[in-house]
Amino acid sequence: MPQINLIKLNCAVCKRTNYYTNKNKKKVERKLELKKHCPWCQKHAIHKEAKK
Repeated sequence: MPQINLIKLNCAVCKRTNYYTNKNKKKVERKLELKKHCPWCQKHAIHKEAKK
């Protein structure tokens, strides 16, 4: 069974934690980056994986 861990995503612009998602640790070596809407910045911005 693959290891799936809960990670948090921080906005690259305002540095706030806006989203939580799952990531398969065995298949992905690099940090996750997604373009999502930030409710604080009121625009679409890159959200990067953050430390726990």
